[in-house]
Amino acid sequence: MKRSMALTLALAFILNLFTAAALAGDQNHKKPHARGLVAALKYPGITITPNEKVRIDLIARNLGGSDETVDFEILEKPDNWRAEIRHFNHIVSGVFLPQGDQASLEFTAEPMERGRLRPGEYAFTVLARTPDGYYQRKSKLLVTVQGKENVGKSLAINTSYPVLKGPGDSEFEFSLDIENKGSQDALFNLTAQGPRDWLISFKPAYENKQISSLKIKSDQSSTVGVNIIPARNALVGEYPIKIKVKGPRQEAAATLMVVLTGTYKISAGTVNGLLSLSAQKGDTSTINFMVKNTGTAPQSQVKFMSFKPENWKMEYKPEKLVNLKPGEVRQVEAFITPAKQALVGDYSVAVNCLGDKADKEMEFRVTVKASAAWGWVGIGIIIFVLLGLVFTFRKLGRR
Repeated sequence: MKRSMALTLALAFILNLFTAAALAGDQNHKKPHARGLVAALKYPGITITPNEKVRIDLIARNLGGSDETVDFEILEKPDNWRAEIRHFNHIVSGVFLPQGDQASLEFTAEPMERGRLRPGEYAFTVLARTPDGYYQRKSKLLVTVQGKENVGKSLAINTSYPVLKGPGDSEFEFSLDIENKGSQDALFNLTAQGPRDWLISFKPAYENKQISSLKIKSDQSSTVGVNIIPARNALVGEYPIKIKVKGPRQEAAATLMVVLTGTYKISAGTVNGLLSLSAQKGDTSTINFMVKNTGTAPQSQVKFMSFKPENWKMEYKPEKLVNLKPGEVRQVEAFITPAKQALVGDYSVAVNCLGDKADKEMEFRVTVKASAAWGWVGIGIIIFVLLGLVFTFRKLGRR
């Protein structure tokens, strides 16, 4: 019995020794949690325009098995530049990253005096490190500032017909292809500069609505119509229309040309507005009328064509008007001679003023009256008849 108990105690003691040794071995082989961090600027270089602000994502990621805190410091920046690390609207100096988490911050930089910023390259360095110094990494950024001559190279304006020609009362419509050669989608503003009182508007292709801006995807183009209506008093000549397309980082300009050949219009009429006169057959009557160039193009000459009864005569003084300028008024004297065989009554005489690509017709009413000589003849006949009657009555009365 005593031997059995001693054997049991011995086995228990030996088992305890093995368990303690195993636990000690586990403790000796157990390692601490591994640490892993990545913190750097997303892009090592960027190209901007003189008026643009630098914005670059600053990425921090915890790949280890424990929580970490990462501090940031801007080690290098050009003189007269302002550089910050932001999260939304707040300036930050570091970030806390739980195990397996990541954060995206923003590195921003801009010159303090944009007017003095010269084209060239500007270097920045950002340091990311843990408070205990376990992790340290420097990220370098090279900012290239373009000159003004290079700003518009990533945006192009093309048109197949930069010059349109027509009369001043026409509407002119140009078609522009705007090509975004940049690496990002962008919203572009459209502006136009033309002569005073001219109406200029932009509209999408195949649509009638007016627009002042449009969005174009990267490496794509969009077609825009430019509708131009000249002013009513626009004279003959060449008129440049300056078109400007401007985006956040790009801008381009183009010049369109409208060539006005002028409008061809004339008007004619009498001073008092009356288009009637009296005449006697075989005698010449005169009426004056005015001819005005109401268009914007000069009339090289204005001729006159008559539509009159048979055997009537019509003459004009002057016979034609030469070089009638826009807005100019000249007087014409018309001589109308009815035929000798014309009967008493009203007649219609039309005068057509024929100019360059324009004409104006007037219709006169001519009242032909009997000659005064025939009136005296009639009176003489009546007197002769009356005298004959008086003589006859007296002779018969004596009988």
